[in-house]
Amino acid sequence: MVAQQATAALAQLDGWIASEERREVEHRRGEETRPLAPDWLIQYGLNRHTGECWAATKIGRCRPATRQQALDALRQQVPCVHCRPDTALGVLD
Repeated sequence: MVAQQATAALAQLDGWIASEERREVEHRRGEETRPLAPDWLIQYGLNRHTGECWAATKIGRCRPATRQQALDALRQQVPCVHCRPDTALGVLD
């Protein structure tokens, strides 16, 4: 009886370990396949941001942009006062 319980407990532990290992592999695969953060973000309708701006990540209206798109957008709109993309792009008033 004790041997059967020990065998069942070990089987359950082996199942938990295998499950955790699968989750870890899935997590690593997700991290490896995640696209890189864009260098520039355009918040349509409002400001322009660098890709690392904390203010932009809280707003859902941002889209990735190339350097040239960010420069063009800065010429038309006000830059973000938090991340100052105009400074990072070398655009001075």
